[in-house]
Amino acid sequence: MSASIELLLKEHPHRSFALKTATHVLILQHHPTSSHTSNEYTEFISNTQNEGPAPRCIVRFTTVQEADLRGYKSLRGVALNWKVFGTLGLITIDDDVFLCVVNGVAARGIVIRPGESVRRIEGVDFYCLNSSQYDRLLNEQVNPYRTDHIDEHGFDERGEGLEVHPCLELKKLLSSGTFYYSSDFDLTRRLQKRIQDDKPTISIESFDAGFLWNSYMIQPIMDFRSRLSNREKDALDASNIITSAIRGFCAEMIIPSSSSPLQRGTYGEPARLTLISRLSCRRAGTRFNARGMDDEGNVANYVETETSFWSPTGEDSGQCFSFVQVRGSLPVFWEQPSSLIPGQPKITITRSIEATQPAFDKHFLNMDHSYGAVHILNLLADDRNKPGEMDLTQRYEEHIRRSVLNTEEKDAESDHRLLKYTHYDFHAETKGPGRYEAARGVEDYIHASAGAFGFLSAKDKEEHIKASSNGEYKIIRRAVPDTTQEGVFRTNCLDCLDRTNLIQTIISQMALRSFLDAENVRGTADFWARHGTLWADNGDYLSKIYAGTGALKSSFTRHGKMSLGGLLSDGVKSMTRHINGNFNDKGRQDTIDMLLGRNMKQKAVHLDDPINDWVQMELRRRAPEYSSTETINILIATFNLNGKTRGLQEDLSPWLCPPVGREQRGPEIVAVAFQEIVELSPQQMMKEDPYRRKEWETAVKNILNADAANLGSEGYVLLRSGQLVGAALLIFVKTNVLGAIKNVEGAIKKTGISGLAGNKGAVAIRMDFDNTSLCFVTAHLAAGFANYEERNRDYRTISQGLRFQRNRTIDNHDSVIWAGDFNYRIGLSNEKVRTFIDRGDLDGLLENDQLYLMRTRSGIRDVFDHYDEAKITFLPTYKYDVGTDTYDTSEKARIPAWTDRVLSKGNNLRSINYNCAPLRFSDHRPVYATFECDVQTVDEKIRERLNGELYRKRKAALGDPSAGVGVESSDEDLLGYEDADERWPPGAGASGGVERGRWWLDRDMPAQSTLKAPGNGYIPNPNRPPNPFVPSDEPDWIKVDRPSRPPSVAPRGSNKPVILPPTSSKRDSEDLVPQLPPRRPTNQSLPTQTPTPNNQYDGSPYTRPQSIARNGSISSVTSSIHRKPAPPKPKKPMLLSQPSSPNVVDERRSSMGFNAVNAPVVPTMRKPIALSVGTKNGSAGPPPLPRRTGTGLSFEDQRKQSEGLMDDDGDVDGLRGWEVLKPG
Repeated sequence: MSASIELLLKEHPHRSFALKTATHVLILQHHPTSSHTSNEYTEFISNTQNEGPAPRCIVRFTTVQEADLRGYKSLRGVALNWKVFGTLGLITIDDDVFLCVVNGVAARGIVIRPGESVRRIEGVDFYCLNSSQYDRLLNEQVNPYRTDHIDEHGFDERGEGLEVHPCLELKKLLSSGTFYYSSDFDLTRRLQKRIQDDKPTISIESFDAGFLWNSYMIQPIMDFRSRLSNREKDALDASNIITSAIRGFCAEMIIPSSSSPLQRGTYGEPARLTLISRLSCRRAGTRFNARGMDDEGNVANYVETETSFWSPTGEDSGQCFSFVQVRGSLPVFWEQPSSLIPGQPKITITRSIEATQPAFDKHFLNMDHSYGAVHILNLLADDRNKPGEMDLTQRYEEHIRRSVLNTEEKDAESDHRLLKYTHYDFHAETKGPGRYEAARGVEDYIHASAGAFGFLSAKDKEEHIKASSNGEYKIIRRAVPDTTQEGVFRTNCLDCLDRTNLIQTIISQMALRSFLDAENVRGTADFWARHGTLWADNGDYLSKIYAGTGALKSSFTRHGKMSLGGLLSDGVKSMTRHINGNFNDKGRQDTIDMLLGRNMKQKAVHLDDPINDWVQMELRRRAPEYSSTETINILIATFNLNGKTRGLQEDLSPWLCPPVGREQRGPEIVAVAFQEIVELSPQQMMKEDPYRRKEWETAVKNILNADAANLGSEGYVLLRSGQLVGAALLIFVKTNVLGAIKNVEGAIKKTGISGLAGNKGAVAIRMDFDNTSLCFVTAHLAAGFANYEERNRDYRTISQGLRFQRNRTIDNHDSVIWAGDFNYRIGLSNEKVRTFIDRGDLDGLLENDQLYLMRTRSGIRDVFDHYDEAKITFLPTYKYDVGTDTYDTSEKARIPAWTDRVLSKGNNLRSINYNCAPLRFSDHRPVYATFECDVQTVDEKIRERLNGELYRKRKAALGDPSAGVGVESSDEDLLGYEDADERWPPGAGASGGVERGRWWLDRDMPAQSTLKAPGNGYIPNPNRPPNPFVPSDEPDWIKVDRPSRPPSVAPRGSNKPVILPPTSSKRDSEDLVPQLPPRRPTNQSLPTQTPTPNNQYDGSPYTRPQSIARNGSISSVTSSIHRKPAPPKPKKPMLLSQPSSPNVVDERRSSMGFNAVNAPVVPTMRKPIALSVGTKNGSAGPPPLPRRTGTGLSFEDQRKQSEGLMDDDGDVDGLRGWEVLKPG
């Protein structure tokens, strides 16, 4: 693979870099004002929160033909590698913004299987976007050849220069040979996940952030990508500019045909044995700096290792194997500080059992969602010679006993434990004369789980597909799985390095041997030697990353025996680890934290696309011009068949063609869910028989088409079906809507017997109906009256663990409908339930329904949250005597319950009918529900045409930002604001760049265009400074002479309603009515009022109505002000350099987000109008304002309860003669 991306540089008028491919170009330009502007607000935030404003850059992605690349020059003479392989992202160091590009990779790629190759990153460079002062340091090279004389970062010392590049340590880390990337496939996901994705291309949305080491640096570009149109997203992905990197180990062994177990000839490509270890970045660090677990359940040194083997089986065919296992630090909160004294440093457990258990459960829940059942293999010592390891082992076992994932519920129909535990004291087991050869005895402890977990075995087939980018056809190999891996081994020792790697080698060999046995072949000695070499190299690499040296016991891993040289080498490595832990690991940890964005003062880069962002915003606003909405009908039907086949000959029309309104007859989509479609025998639980499902497909289709013929409408076709042993989901659609349906996918998730069996679990099918995504799920959850926690756990496993293509979950859809036997029961005795049924009191039963209580009245979360269920008007659907309407009369006397349910989620769904049907050949009653669903249709041609028009319009208005036009100020490039009303003249500088003299843009305050006086006789104060946002003692308005008016006292409750500004950031294109900017109070003392809740007007005529401005300050005048809507940026309140009073300080703190709930509300000053009270000449001044307390009552409450609102009723008389201040 050769570098196909050219790096270009432009110095004037602003420094810009361009990543140019043959067809497209990505341009990045630093904003000149983003890191040099400062004001009191930013200084205050920087001092209090250790962070300032985020650096901003302008970005643009376009075709080479449309880009203006005049002034750009190649870096051929500046950098040694002027062609690059992609970018790892952007990072800031000391207010400088750097672009990281990959400029060196291994000469030979690592091939996993044909069409999937991996490259090791061997060189990166960091280019400063805002300064050229580091250009001369770009060519500081890192030694790519690892030697025994290395510095703490694994590289030869080059001497200390007077000046070093700020990113030199990051460059050393990323060039260390432990980072890998692929431009062919998603390297963060294992093979089993990839082959379940029908689309072979890379999907950026599916990247596993836990293994994506450049996630922090690449996030700004990913955010920019999310704002692009679908066409531009595809072009950016195809350009390979965005690079995803994992850290760990990746290597291959080419197996000659003489040693390959499956290859029966010399045809085609050679067989390949590969090993990929993906190190998690969630709790990354060095040996003594990263131990144990965090509160999110992430553990240190967590590594997913995948052994894969691909072999050709013919000219155009092949077969692949994959087996995954994980290692990770013991999941409790523990620390082990480094020590200068040789020997094992003291281990400290830092939290109690109760405080640790939630994070412990999170860790294994995440593992269950990713892999299924988990077998824990603990290799720590259990003797008093190592008390630290013994304490950790005892704590580990206690947490496993307490874990909700390992609880055996009463009345459970099967073993539902998710965790299996084996303590294998490695040192005790290998003490004998056989030494490490005795470690193979671990196979006896894990043999049963290894057989239950299985492995991935898939056969390849070639297909010709059409590329979406250029329309050309290409050949791809698609693997069709025969078996899949259903569980995972989790191995740990103290460091998860030496002992762990040796045991994982044995487990990998067990799985690979089982695969070969299933194919009736055996591996040769040369084959197993290559396997051992791979694992020994893997242990060395992971050990160097975590501890700074190669792995111990690698001699046995490589050769199958321990030599004297191996023992001496282990001693040297142990001493080197001791030195690194005390002197070098802290610096390595700081570099890792910087790469992952964990430093306190580190600021992420924000990317602005002035043209495209505005275009996408306009497209959303003008969506009605290219989209329309229509309503379709959906029927969802669910039935637990209890393994019966008698219903195939019965009339299913009362269930599938129910008596509903004419509008719901003949729905466009019919989803039919079955549970226990076959008898759940032990043999059936581990596999599925599609014959019974196909029989029901035919029966259902005949019923639907017969009803369609009666209605005179189009017939139905089977769109897709799926099955998980006894659960099946069938989707039928009308023939006239087939053209509107695309991207149909299916997925399953097992939950029975710790995720190994399919007697319980879910089947899901999703589709796009025009531009609306729909998802249908049928589930059969755990049985048993008291096992509601087990059912809740099954739901969470399905909801979070079931995945479609592109890592899409169930919740990532516009509309979701669940239907099935959820097995939730009614929490009453049998007698009470039947009594309620006899008298028809369904509401009383529903009040005790477990699912209803879980969703509405319990504190339990993540159980059908945000789902709706229509009102239940039918009797419990379980359990009947077969063939009758009588509830269970057997010896078990099951309590009747609504086990069969339909729930939905989606703002575009409306439930119309919800009922059961009188079919009696099962012990359940079938349930059906009908919905109306609004689907959106987008005319892509009109949208693309409008997109082009808006793009050209915006580009003509702004010029090309990447060419330096219109970028004098950061404010011009802000997005999210509407065009100014055409009735208003353009602002100053509209024809060119923004003038720096625009005082109304100072400090991110919105611009103003028109003011309205607060009343007759008022004019703007000519003595006030022209900038209304600077502190001033002068009032906004002054009153000119006018005739005095007779005194009046407004009656109680006669105030005009207060108009509060909208809280949403969205603004309409019509004229707004904002508030006057706040005037800064001075040293005059202000009257203090008791605040009302949320600073709202409490309706009292004696309290001045206040309007809350958008910037959080209080404005005294409600004026009709027309202005161009401001961009949706965080509002930054002004600060007074010298606050004059505590009230002013409180107001300022409140505007900045301080917790000032109990602080008094300080109104802005307004001079009262002096009126005559009780005298002829009006010489007497107004009486003092009485004291009042806040009531929190609404206006209506105060009008009804006019008594007792004031502290002293006698003070009311003193208010006569005061004029009520009203909004102007």
